[in-house]
Amino acid sequence: MDRWKGRVALVTGASVGIGAAIARELVRCGMKVVGCARDVEKIQKLAAECQSAGHPGVLVPFKCDLTIEEDIQTMFSAIKAQHKGVDVCINNAGLAHPEPLLSGKTSGWKNMLDLNVLALSVCTREAYQSIKERNVDDGHIININSMSGHRVVPNSEIHFYTATKYAVTALTEGLRQELREANTHIRATCISPGVVETEFAPRLYSHNPDKAAASYTKFKALEAIDVANAVLYVLSAPPHVQIGDVQMRPVEQVF
Repeated sequence: MDRWKGRVALVTGASVGIGAAIARELVRCGMKVVGCARDVEKIQKLAAECQSAGHPGVLVPFKCDLTIEEDIQTMFSAIKAQHKGVDVCINNAGLAHPEPLLSGKTSGWKNMLDLNVLALSVCTREAYQSIKERNVDDGHIININSMSGHRVVPNSEIHFYTATKYAVTALTEGLRQELREANTHIRATCISPGVVETEFAPRLYSHNPDKAAASYTKFKALEAIDVANAVLYVLSAPPHVQIGDVQMRPVEQVF
């Protein structure tokens, strides 16, 4: 990770869970991390924790609603003005609503598309432009995907969410191909975890707390730090090595 010291990473959805763990680890490795979310107070608290821990990097909180393109544009303009630009973009923000295909609300479907697919794509485009305009040739775009981007489980409440994650799988490979066409050494990776103990299940099953709790008690789930360590592994690969997809599950997870 030495070559990333002092360089700028954007982490979306950095207020809690996987995003917070990634932001903390990148700061520990000496990067300047712009962490964005709608709830910026939690990122401010995390930034203070990183500072008091004596980590060599810095966490810069930024309030941004990723479902609003103007917010994303404003954020990238601020990063350019204050930090010159982005070298690493980690598209972590994502959510699921329990909206089945046969009875789900269109508003829930749209919200998942706006965040899981469109916001990811807009951030990717803007990050690439930021890297390109500074003639940086070793940037990295990492999409936090899901095992749901690779198989469909028999759970109607997450079928639409699964479709958005299949889109992330396709977008990451499409990005890799376009980067090759652009003759750049910028790399593209997606990391696809299975069950991770975060706020994800309680939010998804807010209507059924018992079901949310059961998601993390049936077996030992992954922890956010496990996914953050996968990010460090991907970023630490030699410049000639492109890791396309890291699929990771709890040992006892079946699907």
